Amino acid sequence: MSVLSKSAVPVIEVNTYTRGILGPSNEMLGPVKNGGVIKAGTPPGCWGPMITPKFQGGHEVSQPVAVEGAEIGDAVAIKIKHMRVTSLATSSGVMEFVDGRYVGDPFVAKLCNSCGTVSPASHIEGIGDDAVHCDNCGAEVNAFKFSNGYVIVLDEVNQVSLTVDQDVANRLAESPKLHALIPANSEQHSILSLARSDISGLAAHMQPFLGNIGTTPSRDLPDSHNAGDFGSFLVDAPHKYAMSQEELNKHKTDGHMDTNSVREGAILICPVKVPGAGVYMGDMHAQQGNGEVAGHATDVSGEVELEVSVIKKLELDGPILLQRLDDLPPMARPMNTEQLKAVQALAKKYGQKHVEVNAPITFIGSGRTLNEATHVGLDRAAKITGIPRDEILNRATIAGSIEISRLPGVVRVTFMCPMSIIDKLGIGQLVREQYGLPN
Repeated sequence: MSVLSKSAVPVIEVNTYTRGILGPSNEMLGPVKNGGVIKAGTPPGCWGPMITPKFQGGHEVSQPVAVEGAEIGDAVAIKIKHMRVTSLATSSGVMEFVDGRYVGDPFVAKLCNSCGTVSPASHIEGIGDDAVHCDNCGAEVNAFKFSNGYVIVLDEVNQVSLTVDQDVANRLAESPKLHALIPANSEQHSILSLARSDISGLAAHMQPFLGNIGTTPSRDLPDSHNAGDFGSFLVDAPHKYAMSQEELNKHKTDGHMDTNSVREGAILICPVKVPGAGVYMGDMHAQQGNGEVAGHATDVSGEVELEVSVIKKLELDGPILLQRLDDLPPMARPMNTEQLKAVQALAKKYGQKHVEVNAPITFIGSGRTLNEATHVGLDRAAKITGIPRDEILNRATIAGSIEISRLPGVVRVTFMCPMSIIDKLGIGQLVREQYGLPN
Protein backbone atom coordinates (compact mmCIF):
# COMPACT_ATOMS: atom_id res chain seq x y z
CA MET A 1 0.00 0.00 0.00
CA SER A 2 1.31 3.48 -0.87
CA VAL A 3 0.13 7.09 -0.79
CA LEU A 4 0.48 9.12 -3.98
CA SER A 5 1.64 12.40 -2.39
CA LYS A 6 3.32 13.40 0.87
CA SER A 7 1.96 16.91 1.43
CA ALA A 8 -1.57 16.96 2.82
CA VAL A 9 -4.07 18.98 0.81
CA PRO A 10 -7.39 20.52 1.96
CA VAL A 11 -9.56 18.99 -0.77
CA ILE A 12 -9.24 15.81 -2.82
CA GLU A 13 -11.51 14.89 -5.72
CA VAL A 14 -11.77 11.18 -6.56
CA ASN A 15 -12.78 9.82 -9.96
CA THR A 16 -11.01 6.44 -9.91
CA TYR A 17 -12.30 3.15 -8.55
CA THR A 18 -11.11 -0.20 -7.22
CA ARG A 19 -12.74 -2.80 -9.52
CA GLY A 20 -14.18 -4.66 -6.55
CA ILE A 21 -11.18 -5.29 -4.29
CA LEU A 22 -10.48 -3.20 -1.20
CA GLY A 23 -7.44 -3.45 1.06
CA PRO A 24 -3.73 -2.74 1.52
CA SER A 25 -2.99 -3.39 -2.17
CA ASN A 26 -4.99 -0.28 -3.14
CA GLU A 27 -2.85 2.74 -3.85
CA MET A 28 -4.20 5.60 -1.74
CA LEU A 29 -4.79 9.13 -2.92
CA GLY A 30 -3.80 12.01 -0.68
CA PRO A 31 -3.24 12.51 2.10
CA VAL A 32 -6.08 14.92 2.70
CA LYS A 33 -5.66 17.28 5.64
CA ASN A 34 -7.11 16.38 9.00
CA GLY A 35 -10.39 18.31 8.76
CA GLY A 36 -10.24 18.30 4.96
CA VAL A 37 -12.79 17.41 2.31
CA ILE A 38 -13.12 14.43 -0.03
CA LYS A 39 -15.35 14.75 -3.10
CA ALA A 40 -16.25 11.83 -5.34
CA GLY A 41 -18.48 10.81 -8.18
CA THR A 42 -19.59 7.28 -7.32
CA PRO A 43 -20.72 4.57 -9.79
CA PRO A 44 -23.62 2.26 -8.98
CA GLY A 45 -22.98 -0.70 -6.72
CA CYS A 46 -24.40 -4.22 -6.81
CA TRP A 47 -26.06 -5.11 -10.10
CA GLY A 48 -23.69 -3.29 -12.46
CA PRO A 49 -20.55 -4.85 -10.94
CA MET A 50 -22.38 -8.16 -10.47
CA ILE A 51 -22.99 -8.52 -14.22
CA THR A 52 -19.41 -7.42 -15.05
CA PRO A 53 -17.45 -10.69 -14.81
CA LYS A 54 -13.96 -9.19 -14.42
CA PHE A 55 -15.00 -7.56 -11.13
CA GLN A 56 -14.02 -9.61 -8.07
CA GLY A 57 -16.42 -7.85 -5.71
CA GLY A 58 -20.04 -6.81 -5.84
CA HIS A 59 -19.39 -3.05 -5.83
CA GLU A 60 -17.21 -0.43 -7.50
CA VAL A 61 -16.14 1.95 -4.74
CA SER A 62 -13.91 5.03 -4.90
CA GLN A 63 -10.14 4.77 -4.62
CA PRO A 64 -9.25 5.14 -0.92
CA VAL A 65 -7.91 8.45 0.40
CA ALA A 66 -5.32 8.71 3.18
CA VAL A 67 -6.11 11.12 6.02
CA GLU A 68 -3.30 13.16 7.56
CA GLY A 69 -2.28 11.81 10.97
CA ALA A 70 -4.53 8.72 10.94
CA GLU A 71 -2.72 5.81 12.57
CA ILE A 72 -3.74 2.25 13.36
CA GLY A 73 -5.79 2.36 16.56
CA ASP A 74 -7.29 5.78 15.82
CA ALA A 75 -10.72 6.50 14.36
CA VAL A 76 -11.86 8.80 11.56
CA ALA A 77 -15.04 10.86 11.77
CA ILE A 78 -16.73 11.19 8.38
CA LYS A 79 -19.29 13.97 8.08
CA ILE A 80 -21.52 13.48 5.04
CA LYS A 81 -21.88 17.07 3.86
CA HIS A 82 -23.55 16.57 0.48
CA MET A 83 -25.08 13.72 -1.50
CA ARG A 84 -26.92 13.82 -4.82
CA VAL A 85 -28.24 11.17 -7.19
CA THR A 86 -27.09 11.77 -10.77
CA SER A 87 -28.59 8.70 -12.50
CA LEU A 88 -31.80 9.25 -14.42
CA ALA A 89 -32.76 5.58 -14.17
CA THR A 90 -31.60 2.27 -12.73
CA SER A 91 -32.71 -1.33 -12.39
CA SER A 92 -32.72 -3.82 -9.52
CA GLY A 93 -34.53 -6.81 -8.10
CA VAL A 94 -34.25 -10.20 -6.46
CA MET A 95 -31.27 -12.20 -7.72
CA GLU A 96 -30.67 -15.80 -8.73
CA PHE A 97 -27.27 -17.38 -9.35
CA VAL A 98 -26.56 -19.15 -12.64
CA ASP A 99 -25.03 -22.55 -11.87
CA GLY A 100 -21.71 -23.29 -13.53
CA ARG A 101 -20.74 -19.63 -13.98
CA TYR A 102 -18.79 -19.07 -10.77
CA VAL A 103 -16.28 -20.73 -8.46
CA GLY A 104 -17.70 -20.77 -4.94
CA ASP A 105 -19.01 -17.18 -4.95
CA PRO A 106 -20.53 -15.43 -8.00
CA PHE A 107 -19.69 -11.99 -6.58
CA VAL A 108 -15.97 -12.84 -6.42
CA ALA A 109 -15.00 -15.55 -8.90
CA LYS A 110 -17.16 -15.49 -12.01
CA LEU A 111 -16.48 -18.13 -14.65
CA CYS A 112 -17.15 -18.48 -18.36
CA ASN A 113 -18.37 -22.06 -18.50
CA SER A 114 -17.81 -22.11 -22.25
CA CYS A 115 -14.06 -21.35 -22.42
CA GLY A 116 -13.19 -21.78 -18.73
CA THR A 117 -11.87 -18.25 -18.19
CA VAL A 118 -12.16 -17.00 -14.60
CA SER A 119 -13.21 -13.34 -14.24
CA PRO A 120 -13.24 -12.81 -18.01
CA ALA A 121 -13.42 -9.48 -19.79
CA SER A 122 -16.84 -9.06 -21.35
CA HIS A 123 -19.10 -6.84 -23.42
CA ILE A 124 -22.79 -6.11 -23.99
CA GLU A 125 -24.64 -7.40 -27.06
CA GLY A 126 -28.27 -6.35 -27.36
CA ILE A 127 -30.59 -6.19 -24.37
CA GLY A 128 -32.15 -8.66 -21.97
CA ASP A 129 -31.00 -11.50 -19.71
CA ASP A 130 -28.47 -12.83 -22.22
CA ALA A 131 -26.81 -9.49 -23.04
CA VAL A 132 -23.44 -10.08 -21.30
CA HIS A 133 -20.87 -11.94 -23.43
CA CYS A 134 -17.33 -13.20 -22.85
CA ASP A 135 -14.64 -11.33 -24.83
CA ASN A 136 -12.59 -14.51 -25.14
CA CYS A 137 -15.12 -16.84 -26.72
CA GLY A 138 -18.31 -14.80 -27.25
CA ALA A 139 -20.49 -17.00 -25.04
CA GLU A 140 -23.18 -15.53 -22.77
CA VAL A 141 -21.49 -15.27 -19.39
CA ASN A 142 -23.68 -13.54 -16.77
CA ALA A 143 -23.53 -15.27 -13.37
CA PHE A 144 -26.72 -13.52 -12.14
CA LYS A 145 -30.34 -13.41 -13.22
CA PHE A 146 -33.42 -11.61 -11.93
CA SER A 147 -36.14 -13.75 -10.38
CA ASN A 148 -38.16 -10.54 -10.14
CA GLY A 149 -36.80 -7.24 -11.35
CA TYR A 150 -37.77 -3.70 -12.28
CA VAL A 151 -36.55 -0.59 -14.05
CA ILE A 152 -37.11 2.69 -12.23
CA VAL A 153 -36.83 6.29 -13.44
CA LEU A 154 -35.73 8.99 -11.00
CA ASP A 155 -36.60 12.64 -10.37
CA GLU A 156 -33.78 13.92 -8.17
CA VAL A 157 -35.22 17.44 -7.89
CA ASN A 158 -38.58 16.33 -6.48
CA GLN A 159 -37.23 13.17 -4.81
CA VAL A 160 -39.73 10.80 -6.43
CA SER A 161 -39.38 7.77 -8.68
CA LEU A 162 -41.50 5.45 -10.82
CA THR A 163 -41.10 1.90 -12.11
CA VAL A 164 -41.73 1.55 -15.86
CA ASP A 165 -43.21 -0.99 -18.27
CA GLN A 166 -41.33 -3.18 -20.72
CA ASP A 167 -41.51 -0.75 -23.64
CA VAL A 168 -39.92 2.03 -21.60
CA ALA A 169 -37.35 -0.38 -20.13
CA ASN A 170 -36.37 -1.47 -23.66
CA ARG A 171 -35.92 2.14 -24.78
CA LEU A 172 -33.71 2.92 -21.80
CA ALA A 173 -31.64 -0.20 -22.51
CA GLU A 174 -30.77 1.08 -25.98
CA SER A 175 -28.54 3.77 -24.39
CA PRO A 176 -28.00 2.50 -20.84
CA LYS A 177 -24.95 4.55 -19.83
CA LEU A 178 -26.65 7.74 -20.96
CA HIS A 179 -29.48 7.16 -18.49
CA ALA A 180 -27.36 5.60 -15.74
CA LEU A 181 -24.82 8.43 -16.08
CA ILE A 182 -22.04 6.11 -14.98
CA PRO A 183 -18.77 8.03 -14.32
CA ALA A 184 -16.25 8.05 -17.15
CA ASN A 185 -13.63 5.92 -15.35
CA SER A 186 -16.11 3.30 -14.19
CA GLU A 187 -15.64 -0.14 -15.78
CA GLN A 188 -19.00 -1.74 -15.03
CA HIS A 189 -21.78 -2.71 -17.42
CA SER A 190 -25.07 -0.91 -16.87
CA ILE A 191 -27.80 -3.06 -15.38
CA LEU A 192 -30.28 -1.13 -17.55
CA SER A 193 -29.08 -3.39 -20.39
CA LEU A 194 -31.02 -6.31 -18.94
CA ALA A 195 -34.34 -4.38 -19.23
CA ARG A 196 -36.22 -6.54 -16.71
CA SER A 197 -39.65 -5.05 -15.98
CA ASP A 198 -41.83 -7.11 -13.65
CA ILE A 199 -43.25 -4.12 -11.73
CA SER A 200 -44.79 -1.23 -13.67
CA GLY A 201 -46.22 2.05 -12.37
CA LEU A 202 -45.07 1.83 -8.75
CA ALA A 203 -44.27 5.31 -7.39
CA ALA A 204 -41.77 5.63 -4.54
CA HIS A 205 -40.04 8.32 -2.49
CA MET A 206 -36.34 8.93 -2.97
CA GLN A 207 -34.02 9.25 0.04
CA PRO A 208 -30.43 8.63 -1.09
CA PHE A 209 -27.75 7.15 1.13
CA LEU A 210 -24.41 5.35 0.83
CA GLY A 211 -24.51 1.59 1.24
CA ASN A 212 -20.73 1.15 1.43
CA ILE A 213 -18.59 3.81 3.10
CA GLY A 214 -15.78 3.76 5.60
CA THR A 215 -12.14 2.89 5.99
CA THR A 216 -9.91 0.33 4.30
CA PRO A 217 -9.72 -3.23 5.70
CA SER A 218 -6.30 -4.48 6.79
CA ARG A 219 -6.39 -7.34 4.27
CA ASP A 220 -7.54 -7.39 0.66
CA LEU A 221 -11.14 -8.52 0.35
CA PRO A 222 -14.07 -7.98 -2.03
CA ASP A 223 -15.60 -4.58 -1.26
CA SER A 224 -19.13 -5.99 -1.00
CA HIS A 225 -17.89 -8.52 1.59
CA ASN A 226 -16.60 -5.91 4.06
CA ALA A 227 -19.17 -6.92 6.69
CA GLY A 228 -20.00 -9.91 8.83
CA ASP A 229 -22.85 -11.29 6.74
CA PHE A 230 -21.54 -11.05 3.18
CA GLY A 231 -18.03 -11.55 4.55
CA SER A 232 -19.00 -14.98 5.84
CA PHE A 233 -18.92 -16.19 2.22
CA LEU A 234 -15.13 -15.74 2.36
CA VAL A 235 -14.70 -18.21 5.21
CA ASP A 236 -12.98 -21.30 3.77
CA ALA A 237 -13.97 -20.21 0.23
CA PRO A 238 -12.42 -21.94 -2.84
CA HIS A 239 -10.75 -18.78 -4.20
CA LYS A 240 -7.76 -16.56 -3.35
CA TYR A 241 -9.69 -14.22 -1.04
CA ALA A 242 -10.60 -17.03 1.34
CA MET A 243 -9.93 -16.49 5.04
CA SER A 244 -10.88 -17.90 8.42
CA GLN A 245 -13.63 -16.44 10.57
CA GLU A 246 -10.98 -15.07 12.94
CA GLU A 247 -9.17 -13.36 10.06
CA LEU A 248 -12.40 -11.86 8.75
CA ASN A 249 -13.26 -10.46 12.19
CA LYS A 250 -9.78 -8.98 12.51
CA HIS A 251 -9.46 -7.33 9.11
CA LYS A 252 -12.91 -6.10 8.03
CA THR A 253 -14.13 -2.58 8.87
CA ASP A 254 -17.88 -3.13 8.28
CA GLY A 255 -18.11 -0.44 5.61
CA HIS A 256 -20.80 -2.34 3.68
CA MET A 257 -23.71 -1.51 6.00
CA ASP A 258 -26.64 -0.74 3.69
CA THR A 259 -27.90 1.46 6.53
CA ASN A 260 -30.37 3.94 5.09
CA SER A 261 -29.59 6.62 7.69
CA VAL A 262 -25.99 6.91 6.43
CA ARG A 263 -27.03 9.91 4.39
CA GLU A 264 -26.46 13.64 4.06
CA GLY A 265 -26.20 15.13 7.53
CA ALA A 266 -25.06 11.95 9.30
CA ILE A 267 -21.64 11.41 10.89
CA LEU A 268 -19.90 8.04 10.68
CA ILE A 269 -16.99 7.23 13.00
CA CYS A 270 -14.84 4.45 11.55
CA PRO A 271 -11.89 2.33 12.72
CA VAL A 272 -8.38 2.89 11.35
CA LYS A 273 -6.89 -0.50 10.50
CA VAL A 274 -4.24 0.63 7.98
CA PRO A 275 -1.94 3.67 8.11
CA GLY A 276 -3.80 6.69 6.71
CA ALA A 277 -7.22 5.05 7.21
CA GLY A 278 -8.07 4.91 3.48
CA VAL A 279 -11.51 6.52 3.35
CA TYR A 280 -13.66 5.22 0.49
CA MET A 281 -17.29 5.43 -0.57
CA GLY A 282 -19.77 3.94 -3.01
CA ASP A 283 -22.95 1.91 -3.48
CA MET A 284 -25.31 4.90 -3.38
CA HIS A 285 -28.97 3.89 -3.24
CA ALA A 286 -31.79 6.15 -4.36
CA GLN A 287 -34.03 4.62 -1.67
CA GLN A 288 -34.33 1.61 0.60
CA GLY A 289 -36.59 0.46 3.40
CA ASN A 290 -35.09 -1.04 6.54
CA GLY A 291 -33.83 -4.55 5.93
CA GLU A 292 -33.22 -4.37 2.17
CA VAL A 293 -35.36 -7.50 2.05
CA ALA A 294 -35.03 -7.94 -1.73
CA GLY A 295 -31.28 -8.33 -1.29
CA HIS A 296 -30.63 -5.29 -3.50
CA ALA A 297 -32.00 -1.77 -3.75
CA THR A 298 -31.87 1.01 -6.35
CA ASP A 299 -28.15 1.46 -7.02
CA VAL A 300 -27.30 4.76 -8.69
CA SER A 301 -24.48 7.04 -9.72
CA GLY A 302 -24.05 10.02 -7.46
CA GLU A 303 -21.99 12.91 -6.14
CA VAL A 304 -20.71 12.89 -2.57
CA GLU A 305 -18.79 15.35 -0.39
CA LEU A 306 -17.30 14.29 2.94
CA GLU A 307 -15.40 16.10 5.69
CA VAL A 308 -12.92 13.88 7.57
CA SER A 309 -11.18 14.32 10.91
CA VAL A 310 -9.00 12.05 13.04
CA ILE A 311 -9.96 10.99 16.57
CA LYS A 312 -6.78 9.85 18.28
CA LYS A 313 -6.65 6.61 20.23
CA LEU A 314 -10.28 5.64 19.76
CA GLU A 315 -9.79 2.00 18.83
CA LEU A 316 -12.91 0.60 17.19
CA ASP A 317 -13.79 -2.72 15.61
CA GLY A 318 -16.68 -1.32 13.56
CA PRO A 319 -18.51 1.96 12.92
CA ILE A 320 -20.30 4.28 15.30
CA LEU A 321 -23.08 6.27 13.64
CA LEU A 322 -24.39 9.65 14.71
CA GLN A 323 -27.68 9.65 12.84
CA ARG A 324 -29.60 12.71 11.77
CA LEU A 325 -32.10 13.82 14.39
CA ASP A 326 -35.01 12.83 12.13
CA ASP A 327 -33.54 9.36 11.55
CA LEU A 328 -33.15 8.49 15.22
CA PRO A 329 -35.64 5.98 16.62
CA PRO A 330 -38.31 7.89 18.59
CA MET A 331 -37.23 6.58 21.98
CA ALA A 332 -33.67 7.86 21.44
CA ARG A 333 -34.47 11.42 20.40
CA PRO A 334 -33.15 14.07 22.78
CA MET A 335 -35.89 15.72 24.83
CA ASN A 336 -36.91 19.31 24.18
CA THR A 337 -36.87 22.09 26.78
CA GLU A 338 -40.41 21.46 27.99
CA GLN A 339 -39.82 17.73 28.34
CA LEU A 340 -36.62 18.32 30.30
CA LYS A 341 -38.48 20.66 32.68
CA ALA A 342 -41.07 17.94 33.19
CA VAL A 343 -38.33 15.41 33.96
CA GLN A 344 -36.81 17.76 36.55
CA ALA A 345 -40.24 18.19 38.13
CA LEU A 346 -40.71 14.42 38.20
CA ALA A 347 -37.34 13.98 39.89
CA LYS A 348 -38.21 16.62 42.49
CA LYS A 349 -41.58 15.02 43.18
CA TYR A 350 -39.99 11.69 44.10
CA GLY A 351 -36.76 12.99 45.65
CA GLN A 352 -34.50 11.74 42.83
CA LYS A 353 -31.40 13.95 43.02
CA HIS A 354 -29.63 12.94 39.79
CA VAL A 355 -30.87 13.33 36.21
CA GLU A 356 -28.44 11.94 33.66
CA VAL A 357 -27.08 14.20 30.92
CA ASN A 358 -26.92 12.00 27.84
CA ALA A 359 -27.15 11.76 24.08
CA PRO A 360 -27.99 9.14 21.43
CA ILE A 361 -25.27 6.96 19.94
CA THR A 362 -25.57 4.11 17.43
CA PHE A 363 -23.25 1.11 17.09
CA ILE A 364 -23.29 -0.97 13.90
CA GLY A 365 -23.21 -4.74 14.32
CA SER A 366 -22.78 -7.34 11.59
CA GLY A 367 -22.79 -11.13 11.50
CA ARG A 368 -24.05 -14.20 9.66
CA THR A 369 -27.55 -13.70 11.11
CA LEU A 370 -29.53 -10.85 12.64
CA ASN A 371 -29.13 -12.41 16.09
CA GLU A 372 -25.37 -12.62 15.67
CA ALA A 373 -25.22 -9.07 14.32
CA THR A 374 -27.21 -7.83 17.34
CA HIS A 375 -24.82 -9.55 19.74
CA VAL A 376 -21.85 -8.01 17.91
CA GLY A 377 -23.38 -4.53 18.10
CA LEU A 378 -24.12 -4.91 21.80
CA ASP A 379 -20.66 -6.27 22.55
CA ARG A 380 -19.03 -3.40 20.65
CA ALA A 381 -21.10 -0.88 22.56
CA ALA A 382 -20.19 -2.43 25.91
CA LYS A 383 -16.48 -2.66 25.06
CA ILE A 384 -16.16 0.93 23.84
CA THR A 385 -18.33 2.66 26.44
CA GLY A 386 -17.50 0.47 29.44
CA ILE A 387 -21.22 0.18 30.22
CA PRO A 388 -22.20 -3.37 31.28
CA ARG A 389 -23.82 -5.27 28.42
CA ASP A 390 -27.01 -5.94 30.37
CA GLU A 391 -27.32 -2.24 31.14
CA ILE A 392 -27.08 -1.52 27.40
CA LEU A 393 -29.90 -4.02 26.88
CA ASN A 394 -32.02 -1.96 29.27
CA ARG A 395 -31.00 1.36 27.76
CA ALA A 396 -31.74 0.17 24.22
CA THR A 397 -35.13 -1.08 25.39
CA ILE A 398 -36.43 2.03 27.19
CA ALA A 399 -34.35 4.78 25.55
CA GLY A 400 -33.25 3.42 22.19
CA SER A 401 -33.88 0.66 19.68
CA ILE A 402 -32.46 -2.27 17.74
CA GLU A 403 -33.12 -1.74 14.02
CA ILE A 404 -32.46 -3.92 11.00
CA SER A 405 -30.24 -2.35 8.38
CA ARG A 406 -29.87 -5.38 6.12
CA LEU A 407 -30.89 -9.00 6.03
CA PRO A 408 -29.29 -11.36 6.80
CA GLY A 409 -27.04 -9.59 9.30
CA VAL A 410 -26.49 -5.84 9.82
CA VAL A 411 -28.18 -3.97 12.66
CA ARG A 412 -28.15 -0.61 14.45
CA VAL A 413 -27.91 -0.61 18.24
CA THR A 414 -29.02 2.82 19.47
CA PHE A 415 -29.27 4.01 23.07
CA MET A 416 -28.92 7.10 25.24
CA CYS A 417 -25.34 7.20 26.52
CA PRO A 418 -24.08 9.42 29.37
CA MET A 419 -22.23 12.47 28.03
CA SER A 420 -19.42 11.82 30.51
CA ILE A 421 -18.66 8.60 28.62
CA ILE A 422 -19.09 10.19 25.20
CA ASP A 423 -16.61 12.89 26.24
CA LYS A 424 -14.06 10.28 27.34
CA LEU A 425 -14.29 8.71 23.89
CA GLY A 426 -13.25 12.03 22.38
CA ILE A 427 -16.44 12.54 20.39
CA GLY A 428 -18.36 14.81 22.76
CA GLN A 429 -18.11 17.89 20.59
CA LEU A 430 -19.25 15.98 17.50
CA VAL A 431 -22.28 14.69 19.41
CA ARG A 432 -23.17 18.11 20.82
CA GLU A 433 -22.98 19.74 17.40
CA GLN A 434 -24.96 16.94 15.77
CA TYR A 435 -27.88 17.19 18.19
CA GLY A 436 -27.71 20.85 19.22
CA LEU A 437 -26.83 20.06 22.82
CA PRO A 438 -25.28 22.58 25.24
CA ASN A 439 -21.59 22.42 26.11
